[in-house]
Amino acid sequence: MTHKTCAACDCRIEGDSIKVTVGGETVDVCCDDCARALNEAHAPATTPAAAERSGA
Repeated sequence: MTHKTCAACDCRIEGDSIKVTVGGETVDVCCDDCARALNEAHAPATTPAAAERSGA
């Protein structure tokens, strides 16, 4: 039997997983916290707030 692991924390996923799209690829995570962590880690480097702070 194949076990799924969380793409963010590498824990074994028991039951349902949450699907998150990162860089055009769909991955499984175990919880909302891991989903948010992946989205923040792969956010574009130039966000509107970052551009505003840098004077761009």
